[in-house]
Amino acid sequence: MPKSRSSLLTRRGLIAAGGALGLVAALTACGGGDSAKDGSGDKGDSAASGPWSFKDDLGKNVTTKSAPKNIVAFSGTAAALYDYGVQVKGVFGPTKAANGEPDVQAGSMDISKVEILGNAWGQFNIEKYASLQPDLLVTNTWDGSYWYVPDESKDKILGLAPAVAIGAGGDVTMDKALARTAELAKSLGADLNARKAVDAKARFEAASAKVREAVKANPGIKVLVGSGDADQFYISTPKTAADLSYFQQLGVEFVTPDKLDEGSTFFESLSWENAGKYAADLVLLDNRSKTLQPEQLTKDKPTWNALPAVKAGQVAPRSAEPVYSYDKCAQILEDLAKAVQNAKKVS
Repeated sequence: MPKSRSSLLTRRGLIAAGGALGLVAALTACGGGDSAKDGSGDKGDSAASGPWSFKDDLGKNVTTKSAPKNIVAFSGTAAALYDYGVQVKGVFGPTKAANGEPDVQAGSMDISKVEILGNAWGQFNIEKYASLQPDLLVTNTWDGSYWYVPDESKDKILGLAPAVAIGAGGDVTMDKALARTAELAKSLGADLNARKAVDAKARFEAASAKVREAVKANPGIKVLVGSGDADQFYISTPKTAADLSYFQQLGVEFVTPDKLDEGSTFFESLSWENAGKYAADLVLLDNRSKTLQPEQLTKDKPTWNALPAVKAGQVAPRSAEPVYSYDKCAQILEDLAKAVQNAKKVS
C-alpha cells in the first residue's frame, strides 16, 4: 500500500527546486548519450537490435528506435532491474537515508553510481533528468498514474522520454508484478536463464510454499498490516496491494478494515487513541523510512504499546513497496513464513 496516501497527496505540489531553464535545449538532445553507469554486472543478450517496444500495465505500447540505454527509474523499480543486471543512470524516490546509507527501497543498488533526481515524494529535478539524455523512464503504477512522477510537472517529464509503468496495485498480485518486471528486464537485455535469475525464481517459489506450510501449521493467526505517522495509524486492506493480495492467496488471514478512508482504496486511518480498534495476533509494520518504526512508536505512542501483538513481541517489518525481483521477494516471503509460524494467538 502506498503509505499514508492522504498525506502523500497533500505534498504533490512540492516539486524539487529548479525550473525549466535549459529544458528546450535538453529536449533536442534526448535519445543519445553515454551508456548507463556501472552496477551489479553486465546485461545479457536478450535485447534485440533495432526498434524496441514494450506494452506496459497502463496499456500503452512504448517504442524507441533502439533498445534504451539511458534509463531513469523509480528507486524500487531501479533496484529490481539492478538485480537482473540492468543498469540505470538516474533514480527518483527514496534512495538515500538520512544517515547516507541506501534507503530500504534502494535494494542492493550502489547508490553512489546513480544520479538522484529526487529523494522524496514530490521531488523530481527536471533539469537533471534532461541532462541525462534519457531514453526511457520506468516506474510502478498503483492507480493509473506514474508512481513518484509529480502531477504538477508530469507533462514536462513525460515529454522528455517514453515512460513504462508496471502494475503494483489494484488486481495485480506479487507474482504478476514479478513476472512483468522480469519481462521488462528481459526486453532491456537481462538474461533470465542466467543461474542467478533461475535460482532466485526457484527460491521465490519455495518461499511461497513455506508460507502455505506455516499457515497450515499455525492456523487462525490474524495479521494486521499497519503504517504509522505522528498523527495516525493506517490499517491496510489486502485487496489492493500486490504483496498482501498474494499473501492472502497463500492462506494468510488478514484483519480487513471496516471502512476505507474516503477517496482511498488502500487503508483506513485511525487516530492513535483508536489504534486498538482491531484485534490481531501479528502486526506487519511498514518499514519505509518515512514511517514511524517500532522504537519510535514504543517511545511516543502508548496505545501502540497496548496492542496485544506488540505486547507479545509479534511485530514484523513489511516492505510496503517491494523491490519486484524474485531475489528480494523471496526474502520477504521467507520472513513472513517465520513470523506466521512463530506467532501465538493473543487476540
